[in-house]
Amino acid sequence: MTTRTVTFGPLDIAYDERVLEPRLWTLAQSQWAAELLRSHGGVSPLLELCAGAGQIGLAAAALSGRAAVLVDSSEDACRFAARNAAVAGLSGRVDVRHGPMQEVVGPHESFALVLADPPYIPSAHTGAFPRDPLTAIDGGDDGLELARTCLRIGAGHLRPGGPLLLQLRDGAQADQLAAELHAQAPAALELAGVRDVPGGGSVLHLVRTDVASLAPTAGDEGAP
Repeated sequence: MTTRTVTFGPLDIAYDERVLEPRLWTLAQSQWAAELLRSHGGVSPLLELCAGAGQIGLAAAALSGRAAVLVDSSEDACRFAARNAAVAGLSGRVDVRHGPMQEVVGPHESFALVLADPPYIPSAHTGAFPRDPLTAIDGGDDGLELARTCLRIGAGHLRPGGPLLLQLRDGAQADQLAAELHAQAPAALELAGVRDVPGGGSVLHLVRTDVASLAPTAGDEGAP
């Protein structure tokens, strides 16, 4: 395996062919997350699901000054995420967790913001991307199976009013998930907007709506 390094905003991110190559255009997600965290205040950490080598969550943590929990089901990805956190001097405030997202986030943990860049290629189309690890791109029959899981897990761990940024393949996927959320009654997440990212993809901006279900933690009174 050949380890490569790419500059990703303020960080140098190492990776190899066992993990998805960092896409530089996804830095926009990190920057958006940092803007939201700065504008909302508070001290709660951020959570990144499907973190891969960690570049999106680590850049968001570096730009915002927040602590972060990074989760991925790939042991190789988690090793790179931990290594990249250490090189960036972020080990003291970044917790990298290996395992299914349903299992490695504690039931009572809450976060100021959730980031997710899940696999979103429909299973039947993954052959068009032979250089990418299958587990990093296969999003199931319609490409949205992992995205739905990220929404469910994210909604369960967001602080009241907290934002969730979800990377998707395109506007069609964004429209489909938005319609599914609209059909839920009551919905735990409300669509705040969609941003098309130059270079690829669309990012859904969602907000947790059930503001009465979580009490603020110390230092976060009045903050998401």
